[in-house]
Amino acid sequence: MKRTHLPLNALRVFDAAARHLSFTRAADELAVTPAAVGQQIRALEDHLGTVLFRRTSKGLELTDEGSAGLDSLREGFMRFEESVQAMQAGQASDRYAIACPREFYAQWLAPRLAAFRRDNPGVRFQLVADENAEFTETNLDFAVRLVDGPGDLEGVELAPARRVVVAAPDAPDDWIDWPGAPLPGGAEAVILAGNAGQALSSAMAGMGKAILPYLLVEEALGQGRLTALEGPDEGRRAYWLVAPLPQWRQKKVKALVAFLAGNHA
Repeated sequence: MKRTHLPLNALRVFDAAARHLSFTRAADELAVTPAAVGQQIRALEDHLGTVLFRRTSKGLELTDEGSAGLDSLREGFMRFEESVQAMQAGQASDRYAIACPREFYAQWLAPRLAAFRRDNPGVRFQLVADENAEFTETNLDFAVRLVDGPGDLEGVELAPARRVVVAAPDAPDDWIDWPGAPLPGGAEAVILAGNAGQALSSAMAGMGKAILPYLLVEEALGQGRLTALEGPDEGRRAYWLVAPLPQWRQKKVKALVAFLAGNHA
């Protein structure tokens, strides 16, 4: 019999009915109706070409054919449980693969990962520079992206979408442009940066002013390395922690995401 053709749900119902010798009690265990249990048993009997139960004056009994495979079936379910436990143990791993923009890692994420590791000294991090990397191809646990929402992924917003015009003290009144933040109408840039990191580095070097995500520059503002010229104002895009649902469900990801989401400041 091909494994892909195994009627696993019906076998699970059969196991419950065989343990209770009652469709009603099996239905209570499985949170279905007795009629649904009976339907699954009949379908399984049709699939196997044999009768599994018979009704007597004393109640429900297993046939010889039904009893014959029961021990092996239960051993198989125990193996399933062991497999699930092994996979869950893997989810509790202390290794994290994270994709994140370099500038955000330097300004925000790195200090928080260091704090998380002080509380969990056994953890290890693998960092991927391309925040848009494919999760399956790079075995990512989660990514940090500057986006207007998680899209088809699961995610949590690290802070509300806000942007601010910043410049280093005594910087010239020149604009630094980058693709993520269009300049005001009529403004011309003297520096065309390729991304937020280059715009941030240019601003911190005193080359002009730039419109940047507030969360990215919050620490530099607090240290006096940058000055807020306008804002912060409501923006469109924010930094999100995102991952596909299977990764999002992992215990280790839940733990780190909860830590990071609770450490905005």
